[in-house]
Amino acid sequence: MPKVNPEILVWARKTAGMAPDDAVKKLGIKDARGVEAVDRLAALEDGTEQPTRPILVKMAKQYRRPLLTFYLSEKPRTGDRGQDYRTLPDGISLTDAALADAVIRDIKARQALVKAVLVDEEEAETLHFIGTLNLKDGIKKAVESITTTLKFDLQEYRAKPRIDDAFTYLRELTEAAGIFVLLVDHLGSHHSTIDVEVFRGFALADDTAPFIAINANDSKGAWVFTLLHELAHLWLGETGVSGGLAEQRIEKHCNDIASEFLLPKAELVSLRLNDGVSFEETKKMIVAFAEARNVSRTMVAYKLYRSGAYDFERFCEFRNAFRKDFINFKAKQKERDKQKDGGPTYHNVRQHRAGPSLIGLVERMLYSGAITTTKAGKVLGVKGKNVEGLIKAGTRKRPIELLGDA
Repeated sequence: MPKVNPEILVWARKTAGMAPDDAVKKLGIKDARGVEAVDRLAALEDGTEQPTRPILVKMAKQYRRPLLTFYLSEKPRTGDRGQDYRTLPDGISLTDAALADAVIRDIKARQALVKAVLVDEEEAETLHFIGTLNLKDGIKKAVESITTTLKFDLQEYRAKPRIDDAFTYLRELTEAAGIFVLLVDHLGSHHSTIDVEVFRGFALADDTAPFIAINANDSKGAWVFTLLHELAHLWLGETGVSGGLAEQRIEKHCNDIASEFLLPKAELVSLRLNDGVSFEETKKMIVAFAEARNVSRTMVAYKLYRSGAYDFERFCEFRNAFRKDFINFKAKQKERDKQKDGGPTYHNVRQHRAGPSLIGLVERMLYSGAITTTKAGKVLGVKGKNVEGLIKAGTRKRPIELLGDA
């Protein structure tokens, strides 16, 4: 068995956001023969002792790294997430940051498998709209290009009875154009839930198998906005992760494209705001305006800020207020769910997260023998034993009850 580079052990632990005390608990390392657990881990990390395969398997699971990583001669290079467009708030933990990195690695691995099978089966088609625009092209041209490519109808979108249906409409058009859309919530358990402040969306700008991932822990209105924001990244040909506040030029540009796509600037005149309107009154006006158009309340507040209705500080007040409302709604929803019998099954939820396009591809490739059940599970984000149930849930198309807007 090849020796393990101890520097990789240290790197893997730190990038997983774990201190030595946390790591020994996760790995099940105990005090032994008068040596404390943290000292036993230190001996592995400084090369005094070589790790056994069982402990490496545990490290691979807890640090969320492929087992092969520990046998590399040197640490993998960073920057595999593409561009990092996030401006993160203070107080973000190493664990939250590590979870976001693990999510991005997982999405990239799933995309690589999809692209490989498309190429192998000679189904790969070049999507010529990827990377066709730049920042100088402006907002209007981008909105027109995305609208035309997706065959999007704003009136049909707004006519949907619920924002759930509006998101499904936009997602279906996006996937019909050849873009896979994932909803991600955690890395296998609720203990690895992804904070929306750390990760809101990710765009992988490949011209044969582009992926967009959206944080499912966000509100439904935010799903729509994030999907459009990441579509703008694809049109710019930019792979990267978004989250936090939009302070970088490209993030403001993509936000402006998304908001203009759903809410043309000319419509804001119906929101008659002035200095005499209180914060609470303005908030109520924004809520009613957003609900009538199946859009995010925060997006309307952002659009008003960008139009000069108020300053950035006031926008942040609205953003925080709507976020608080959504968190309160989720808490009440959770309590109501406890009183209900049944609800969506595991397979139904995972089916909605993976999306119909990805499930359809996996089903076709699995039954033709192009991929194994294990790889099918990796692509869908589940264990191999759950693939069949997920495919059946996809074909039934049972509705999923989603959480409220913000």
